[in-house]
Amino acid sequence: MTLISPFSGLRPASGRADEVVAPPYDVLNSDEARERAAGRPWSFLHISRAEIDLPPGTGQYDPAVYVRAAENLGRMLEEGVLVRDARPCYYVYRLRMGEHTQTGLVAAASIHAYDTNRIRRHEFTRPDKEDDRVRQIEALNAQTGPVLLACKSDEEVNAILAQVTAGKPDIDLVADDGIGHSLWVVQDPHLLDDITQRFESMPSLYIADGHHRSAAASRVAAQRGIAGDAGVFLTVIFPHDQMLILDYNRVVRDLSGQSPEVLLARVSERFRVSPSPDPVRPAGPGSFGMYLAGQWYALAIAPEYVPADPVGRLDVSVLAENLLAPLLGIE
Repeated sequence: MTLISPFSGLRPASGRADEVVAPPYDVLNSDEARERAAGRPWSFLHISRAEIDLPPGTGQYDPAVYVRAAENLGRMLEEGVLVRDARPCYYVYRLRMGEHTQTGLVAAASIHAYDTNRIRRHEFTRPDKEDDRVRQIEALNAQTGPVLLACKSDEEVNAILAQVTAGKPDIDLVADDGIGHSLWVVQDPHLLDDITQRFESMPSLYIADGHHRSAAASRVAAQRGIAGDAGVFLTVIFPHDQMLILDYNRVVRDLSGQSPEVLLARVSERFRVSPSPDPVRPAGPGSFGMYLAGQWYALAIAPEYVPADPVGRLDVSVLAENLLAPLLGIE
């Protein structure tokens, strides 16, 4: 039982990727998805957010949504918009965003490795979102969104990826959000074996995003009685030193009955507060940007409010325990 394995993936037919490419399902609401898919009959949003093809107001968890998603997937296969590779492959995937580039591997990861914590998670899941992904997999008999994994950067893996990407990509496009996507299909049996064995030497992989998708895949495998090597889930694996952690921004619409002046004074009790003429992005651990009443502020947590335990020291915990919960009542 290997940590990862090649698989026969579904992908856009030659020359049709720009018709299919779409943002992840969970970064758009229904109205935004409907607008993005307008005039694009082959957009993957017709599968990942199939409520856009149903009457307005249809909830994203309505049973009809999963039925329509399966119909839309079937139609894309019948019309040749999506094709399945004839034999198992790995896929080298490159993202380009501004000056940042990262190159990783699309693979089928072992559910057994997930269940036994060799593929490690760090978040709890919400039952409603997990159930949604279970219903999606069951209705389509397919996994439509990869789980983002991180691995420790490995010279041999990087050399293989460099060898593959020296050739012409099978897919190369820039999406309407300005992000570039390139894909190389790896079919050479020797390369497939080298990749599998190199990842097999790694003690662990780490889930960076996709806890609900991985949990759902595990549940479906258990429900279907799939055991051993047969249980896999769709992943894309990037070396840790290429991963880019972006801001995670929160919008607070209610100051819990306080004026901006009062809130700012209370924030100043736990944070060093510095007004800024420009938008503020975090400069390091324990730092935050805050936009309040038309003014940007740089916040830095006072050292005495940073606990010793590793979870409590995380920025998300520092913000929750020192601002969101005590000052705004957000639990």
